Amino acid sequence: MNFPSKLIENAVEELAKLPGVGRKTALRLALHLLKQESEDTLSLAEALVKMRTEVKHCKECHNISDTEVCSICSNPLRDRSMLCVVSDIRDVIAIENTSQYKGLYHVLGGVISPIEGIGPSDLYIDSLLERLPQSEVKEILLAISPTMEGDTTAFYLTRKLRDFDLRISTIARGVPVGGELEYTDEVTLGRSIVERTLYGKV
Repeated sequence: MNFPSKLIENAVEELAKLPGVGRKTALRLALHLLKQESEDTLSLAEALVKMRTEVKHCKECHNISDTEVCSICSNPLRDRSMLCVVSDIRDVIAIENTSQYKGLYHVLGGVISPIEGIGPSDLYIDSLLERLPQSEVKEILLAISPTMEGDTTAFYLTRKLRDFDLRISTIARGVPVGGELEYTDEVTLGRSIVERTLYGKV
């Protein structure tokens, strides 16, 4: 692909690094931005820079946040007896959009995947175990995508949690096996939260 400007080419190369964006789409985006008022393009650039440099991870649950403690963890109206364990920040967003869950969260930062070289020590499992003794949590809801890696992670967690006096439940299997939570429709995901089931004894 030949470009009339090296600056356009550089912009296309960077935009094409985004997931789901090919070079043709990147070129369309670059040309669109070029046509906009300079203030609009600069506003976008500033928003991206501020997001990258100022967004934090909550020191309690590892969710994304503008402050040290996220708005969910600091909300006194949330049910502190319930802790929903998810693998990814996108899962928090998906569950929050159902308006069916009112407890707290813990983001693992991924799932156990030996093929990809991801073990328990690469996830926020230790911080989960450390926050439980001084918390009011009575139930752990494992809302992890029902893939092979997700089930492996859930099984590992139940083994680690068995020494705690907790109820351990999992989202109902209305979520298809092998599916990802972020792609599940809100009605199905919401029903899975409401109709959660006990994970079983280990």
